[in-house]
Amino acid sequence: MLNQKFLVALLLSIASLTVCADELENLRAQAKAIHGTLPTSMPGAENDSPALIELGERLYFETALSKDGTQSCNSCHRIDSGLGGVDNEVTSLGVAGQRGDRNSPTVWNAGFHVSQFWDGRAKDLKEQAKGPILNPIEMAVPDEATAVANLKAEGYQPLFKKAFPDNESPLTYDNIAHAIGAFERTLITQDRFDAFLNGDDSALTLEEQEGYRVFVQSGCSACHNGPLFGGNMFMKMGAIHAYENKEDKGKFTVTGNPADMFVFKVPSLRNITKTAPYFHDGKAATLEEAVSQMAWLQLNRKLSVEEVEDIVQFLGALDNTKSVDFAFSTTESE
Repeated sequence: MLNQKFLVALLLSIASLTVCADELENLRAQAKAIHGTLPTSMPGAENDSPALIELGERLYFETALSKDGTQSCNSCHRIDSGLGGVDNEVTSLGVAGQRGDRNSPTVWNAGFHVSQFWDGRAKDLKEQAKGPILNPIEMAVPDEATAVANLKAEGYQPLFKKAFPDNESPLTYDNIAHAIGAFERTLITQDRFDAFLNGDDSALTLEEQEGYRVFVQSGCSACHNGPLFGGNMFMKMGAIHAYENKEDKGKFTVTGNPADMFVFKVPSLRNITKTAPYFHDGKAATLEEAVSQMAWLQLNRKLSVEEVEDIVQFLGALDNTKSVDFAFSTTESE
């Protein structure tokens, strides 16, 4: 009798494991269809030489590209010390303590995005890199010639010659941005979600698996889809219920098209737990607050506390697990 009971229990256990395995495979198939794994290289990276990338890394941390020698690209888009590619400020501090008017988005995976900046005004990383250096609030260099002169004073000519061997006069403002963009194309995250998609059944906890189901069922993946969980489209902030901030008109300031009023690029959710505060104006202090607000503003859904917790639990699986040491980073205050 004992042997028979044991056999029945064993068979039931095996059947349960089979059901769980089937559910896991169904979840993986759904995730592959909606999101898919993050590519291992960015568009344009095939043309980036080691010398160009090394120069770009130096320039990314170079404070001589600011008016008073206090700011670098890394000041607002922190990648040193394992940070999430942002400064975790509501809006960033620039030269002389001035603050910008938008939250600094993460630089990790940025080269995969449909365009750059919240309003999409730069088509790629190179074009984006040209903006902050000359922005009077951010790095405040008065003109391109001054930026070039500053780097010449720092002895950059040989490095530009090595990175741009076919250029007669390689140290130009255009090449500064080119090199920074090449370095930024190396900033690709790795996380447990991709490990799960690649067949690792243990990569996601049961809570994270459930959180992904809630994420999809709640409609979050309507905008946060593709390998980046976003970054590939523009949407009106407050598609159903108006957002409180009416001052920043989003993409409209670039195009002048009334249809672009309050339209912003959908942010990527990769590494999202590291990039608080949230939204273009940094008004959502926590991820829980951001998830709850987005469900209401964009989907007309009032998520329960449990649903919000489930989604946030899953988003932790998108945390970057890649450990990188940057040779030219400087120690900046946290």
